[in-house]
Amino acid sequence: MLVPEIAKLGHVALVTPDLEKSLWFFRDVIGLEITEEVEGTVYLRAWGDFEHHSLSLTPGAEGYVDHIGWRTKRPEDVEGFAVLLEKVGTEVKWIEAKTEAGQGRAIRFKLPSQHTFEIYYDVEKPEVDEKQRSVLKNQTYKSYNRGVSPRRFDHVNIHTSTDAAVTYEFLEKQLGFKMREHLVDEEDKTIAGWMSVTPLVHDVAVLSKPLAPTPARLHHIAYWSDNMQDILRAADILKENGINFIGPGKHGISQAMYLYVMDPGSGCRVELFSGGYLIFEPDWKSIKWTMEERSLGNTYWGDSVQDKPENNITIEAK
Repeated sequence: MLVPEIAKLGHVALVTPDLEKSLWFFRDVIGLEITEEVEGTVYLRAWGDFEHHSLSLTPGAEGYVDHIGWRTKRPEDVEGFAVLLEKVGTEVKWIEAKTEAGQGRAIRFKLPSQHTFEIYYDVEKPEVDEKQRSVLKNQTYKSYNRGVSPRRFDHVNIHTSTDAAVTYEFLEKQLGFKMREHLVDEEDKTIAGWMSVTPLVHDVAVLSKPLAPTPARLHHIAYWSDNMQDILRAADILKENGINFIGPGKHGISQAMYLYVMDPGSGCRVELFSGGYLIFEPDWKSIKWTMEERSLGNTYWGDSVQDKPENNITIEAK
């Protein structure tokens, strides 16, 4: 039996106490497209996303992340991960097909950090109405159709008050993630890790936050745009809609340009992201950053992330 592998980040399931406001933000301002609405949950994706959805919005009493979804490389990998995870004592819950719209049978489980991950393979890739469809056969929707209009879903950034080292090890040994860049404290202990299963610098970042109000938190989800001019254009669009944001700026870690903005409905932070670099080296050694270099790692130039107290706001992940 082949070792099961994760192919890519798929989606985030977000619960929001103000669905109308969140829908306005993600559809009209950010510019995501609605795939469909099923039993009160709205499923959305960017114009370059191929899967059924990269974000779902479900009404609830408070804003939180229900789960983070990952697609495997092969259909049999879902069962493969279930077997491997149960062998190391991880409780695995099977989710039947169509429980989540557009998706086949899946498993859900908790990381040591207590974040819920979902793993699946079968997923719909719905056809798009002719009025919305791109003339390009290799693209889903018309580009730049409304709002900021990012191309695709890029990564998630999660925080935990648990021992992050245990989660780093779990992601590496059980799920196949590779550490690409990391930040160490004065005792040379990793307190922030940027990890991926793809050539991206990170599909997920995991940060240690001992004083977080709950063990599992979400700092942000990120959508990727083609170029840095798109991020500057996004700043204009957000300002025209009366929405405050942090940035634009450029990270030292990942070398990407960023802008951070909060969904006013759920409290979920969105990073609008461009640039960066890709990793193709099979023997890549993780880049180590120290506390003395942290400021440069966070903000290479531009509006500083580190100096903004509001950048520490997170929502719960259950």
